[in-house]
Amino acid sequence: MRFKIKNEDIKTINNTSSVAFPKYTSQLINWANQNAQGTRPKVVGQLSELFPEYQKSSTTTESVSDWENWYLNKQPHSIEDATEKIWKQVQSLQDAIQLIDKNLVREWVRDLVVIKTFNGMCVQKAILETLGNILNQPYRLATPEEESKGIDGFVGNVAYSVKPITYKTMDRLSEVISVKMIYYEKTKTGLNIEVEE
Repeated sequence: MRFKIKNEDIKTINNTSSVAFPKYTSQLINWANQNAQGTRPKVVGQLSELFPEYQKSSTTTESVSDWENWYLNKQPHSIEDATEKIWKQVQSLQDAIQLIDKNLVREWVRDLVVIKTFNGMCVQKAILETLGNILNQPYRLATPEEESKGIDGFVGNVAYSVKPITYKTMDRLSEVISVKMIYYEKTKTGLNIEVEE
């Protein structure tokens, strides 16, 4: 048997109601919280452990007010501590939003669509140039004829093929590359590079 229970039905069953936040405010507070980390376990406690503890100790019918009283006895400062952390971040966001005008939005879009795309798609040159600097050797990108042989470029006299790290796990039986491999992984802060010896 399979069935679903809607969020509204859960609220009805549990006799609770959600706070009605003004449009966009909940999203902005959530975003501020992600940056401030105001509701992490070190601030508000490990809720997945606290709630079962509450359920075991409850001598009354479980209710949101009973849970709130129990929780605040265990974590008396957590709501205020989390609020302060998030409020500081909200204030920072308020300051930042004052700096945003249409021109800044245009520059942000251009940076994303043009510059970040170009840099993201042209990783081969960045990798080969950096490897050349490390090895104190000149680098160059492959010619179209060399590319047809699986070569992306040279550092000194050594030919390299540059591939994402996921290439290692791909089924590539039809492709035979007989040059040294450079694997890269894109991260939030840049690239992790692995050069075949």
